[in-house]
Amino acid sequence: MNPGLAVPLPVLLSLLAALALTIVPLPEAIAPLRPEWVLLVLVYWGMAFPRRVGILVAFVTGLFLDVLHQHLLGQNALTLALAMFVVLQIYPRMRVFPVWQQAVVVAFLVAFTRLLHIWIQGAIGLPPGSIWYWSPAITSALLWPVVYHILRDARRRWLLHLT
Repeated sequence: MNPGLAVPLPVLLSLLAALALTIVPLPEAIAPLRPEWVLLVLVYWGMAFPRRVGILVAFVTGLFLDVLHQHLLGQNALTLALAMFVVLQIYPRMRVFPVWQQAVVVAFLVAFTRLLHIWIQGAIGLPPGSIWYWSPAITSALLWPVVYHILRDARRRWLLHLT
């Protein structure tokens, strides 16, 4: 394997942290507001390292997410891979957006993945959720600036560490 194309350590660590955040128990009242941590991290790294963090990384991460949430195997893998495909198509433009505009794009990406989840759940006969089902799009967009700055600082420290 070409070491130039390996997934950087900060990417792996942040994806593990995002996976952990998705299974942290929350009170029932605020559980529907949980942001899409894994998607937020994948969007950032897809913009930062589009050649290293792509559809395959999103798919494999989605498989781990399927196992953690006990979803239909491949459900999150498919939605994250499709979301990463969109990110890889628009990342040159998205990188020059101010953070608040990136947050709007993130909200649409989360809504897109939630729509795909509804479609998959409908195909296997599960009923759709309540209106709160869409709340992660808003909470993810609100938390995007925080995630963006944390991961940007981690990337800069990692790059300084390499030199």
